Amino acid sequence: MFEIRIPATSANMGPGLDTLGVAFKLYNKFIVEEIETGLEILGCDEKYANKNNLVYSSMLKTFKKLLKAPRGIRLTFKTDIPVSGGLGSSATCILAGIVAANRLCGDILTKQEVLDFACEIEGHSDNVTPALVGGMTVSIMENGVAHYNKVPISGGVKFCALIPKLQLSTDDSRAVLPEKVRLRDAVFNVGRVSMLIIALVNGDYEAVKFACQDKLHQPYRMGLIKNYNQITSFVKESEALGAFLSGAGPTIMVMLKKDDNDTEDKLKEFLKGLPENWETLNLEIDEDGLVIENI
Repeated sequence: MFEIRIPATSANMGPGLDTLGVAFKLYNKFIVEEIETGLEILGCDEKYANKNNLVYSSMLKTFKKLLKAPRGIRLTFKTDIPVSGGLGSSATCILAGIVAANRLCGDILTKQEVLDFACEIEGHSDNVTPALVGGMTVSIMENGVAHYNKVPISGGVKFCALIPKLQLSTDDSRAVLPEKVRLRDAVFNVGRVSMLIIALVNGDYEAVKFACQDKLHQPYRMGLIKNYNQITSFVKESEALGAFLSGAGPTIMVMLKKDDNDTEDKLKEFLKGLPENWETLNLEIDEDGLVIENI
């Protein structure tokens, strides 16, 4: 029996569509036991407690890849990451399934192979990479291989997630994206991705606010989130460093200076007057990524 702990993640980070991500100290935990036969899933919503469960289906794909036949499995979920909230819940399930099956088979896959397979299942690398290795990462795919580097963010930044009582599926959020974009919009994003990374490394906080701007996904997705424009306009006029849609949404991630508590208080007060019961959640960066321990 063993436990897998995987951090929440925030992907895209504004202009970094499908490439930038950061891991936080908010976790999903999965206890895995091999039993004689059958499947038992405990601790999750009844509608997910079946063979279509994303953890279990990822396990089956891994067993197939490793040419191994699974015995009975008992999965116990201890989850704190909101489902369909833009904080990487599905990435934790995919990674948990791959790592669980790999451990039961004797840890055949390397960490890189786990990452590559997770990206294949997920379809992109921006969530699974920081969830696996921790920290802020920039990642790309090349011929089925995930290449990444960790970004050493300056210690003067903290994150505050604005989370509505609303679920938004990744499929629905991706469906609104255009198949083609204008060259000037692509150039706009290339410049701001570059600026955002170097500004966070160097602690150039004045540059972060405009470096979070994006023209490839946020303008198309904001219509799916009630009060998005009101919230981002409020953040823009505040002392916050910047804000971006977390993953596919609906969570909005706000970056603040480490010692800025006033803006956080003002955000909480502003959100009280909006529908969807918005909540705030302070998040620290997790530098460790996925951890697996025998019980």
